[in-house]
Amino acid sequence: MAASYSGVLPTHNRFDYQAINRRKPYRWPNGAGLAVYLGFNIEHFAFGEGMGATIGPASPQPDVLNYSWREYGNRVGSWRCLELFDSLGLPAAALINTALYDHCPELVAACVARGDELVGHGHSNAERQAALTEADEGSLLVQCRTRIQQESGQTPAGWLSPWISESLHTPDLLAESGYGYTLNWCHDDQPLPMRTRSRQALWAVPYPQELNDIPMIIARQMDGKDFAQMIIDQLDEMLEQSQASGSAPLVMGIALHPYIVGQPYRLRHLRHALQHVATARDRGQVWMATPGDIFRHAVQVAA
Repeated sequence: MAASYSGVLPTHNRFDYQAINRRKPYRWPNGAGLAVYLGFNIEHFAFGEGMGATIGPASPQPDVLNYSWREYGNRVGSWRCLELFDSLGLPAAALINTALYDHCPELVAACVARGDELVGHGHSNAERQAALTEADEGSLLVQCRTRIQQESGQTPAGWLSPWISESLHTPDLLAESGYGYTLNWCHDDQPLPMRTRSRQALWAVPYPQELNDIPMIIARQMDGKDFAQMIIDQLDEMLEQSQASGSAPLVMGIALHPYIVGQPYRLRHLRHALQHVATARDRGQVWMATPGDIFRHAVQVAA
């Protein structure tokens, strides 16, 4: 059987290769070389159908075990996490399903009251947007943006697809729908522009697939204390990298889901890790931001 590819491989044409040690250095607004943000994923799932993370083997629908485990995040875990963020004075980006406005609007309102950024995250995590037609996907992006505007008075600049699911047209549709950045692409440690068919700007802000409680705790079955140590190690290593002479500024995202890290025994370890982050902030070593802050600063630097 002949090899499928013998020359240049198919590509996305969204950006070119560029090594991180070959870029123009700059700093974040407080002079630090490392920006840190919390990506707080607040999600709602359809009962009796659709997709969803599982703590145990998926059962025939209605899968009460896994549905109720996820719902714990909205009823308990989210509120405990917000209390933790408040105690340390940490901003967050709430990545929200707009179905939350029908299910538990007071939770989104609590994030808005804290001054958190709202990021579009689909209507529900029970479905993937890549399964939609181009027209339906475009409608979803507009509907989510409009709903957040109407309900919370914020115009979301950013988007994270449920399950990081994209069609071939997603970056184009995001730019055409008025979004400025996407969190879907995890290919770099810096915010970088992407090409779109309309030539409208769309930036990729780094979102973690490693420093993320779902793949680490659920998929790889790591303990909460191990995930907390990952946060500490990531911060310390990236601080060293960002402080080197002529180094590029870096972004460290921490992806959290309240039905996972909001469980009391995991929350205890998360508190220890975030205290380490807050200490670095207080020393002026990191810029504690939101992905929207990071996106806007990168645009200013590029201009």
